[in-house]
Amino acid sequence: MTSASYRRRVPDAIFAHPRLAAVYDAFDGDRADLLAYLDIAKELDAHRVLDVGCGTGSLAVLLAERGFSVVAIDPAEASLAVARAKDPGARVSWHYRDAATPPPVGADLAVMTGNVAQVFLTDPDWTRALRGIRAALRPRGYLVFETRRPERRIWEDWAAGPTRHTVDVTGVGPVSQDFALTDVRPPLISFHHIYRFPDGAVISSDSTLRFREREQLEASLAAQKFEVLDVREAPDRPGREYVFVAQRID
Repeated sequence: MTSASYRRRVPDAIFAHPRLAAVYDAFDGDRADLLAYLDIAKELDAHRVLDVGCGTGSLAVLLAERGFSVVAIDPAEASLAVARAKDPGARVSWHYRDAATPPPVGADLAVMTGNVAQVFLTDPDWTRALRGIRAALRPRGYLVFETRRPERRIWEDWAAGPTRHTVDVTGVGPVSQDFALTDVRPPLISFHHIYRFPDGAVISSDSTLRFREREQLEASLAAQKFEVLDVREAPDRPGREYVFVAQRID
């Protein structure tokens, strides 16, 4: 999320620590939300897809299973190890890279799901990511990503919700996750997770997300020669997120 002019952003422990990456999917749910991206890929007649910030590979594997050619990148090696284990046939081309330095694959479509578009906290980092993705797309290729709507103030729901979640993870046993907001200064929202394992291990992770306004996102895309074709609701989270559909201008 690198170039010679700036330092690689270190992924949060929730993605980069091997033990946390291994239980990530158990806490993340069934990811039925990813089916919308499968539909979008079909709608845009994409064949070669670049999954930016692929994490544990849920979307990349789904796309590959449906016949798409998939290149997936992530800056967290532990998450990539989990992703590769889901793909024993190596249908996906997995790469340890960040958004600013994807391989030049000539993709028809690049996607960023989950929180990926919000981990770029500064404008220069977001610009580098958009430039890198643009370079990885074919002429007139598409970029689709989701991002939470800042006016919805979802962090207030987080603060009011349960602070502990326990999951019985296959092969591990009951793992508890404690959550707390640590700094609320929009557009930056920071939070803390603590995981407790049956063997007594306690591992923490700190994260910060940036909540950009729709107008800011549209301007940043235009500056990097993307045309915004549509801004949609996330079908499973109406009123909470934007789904941007943009096209590379050549």
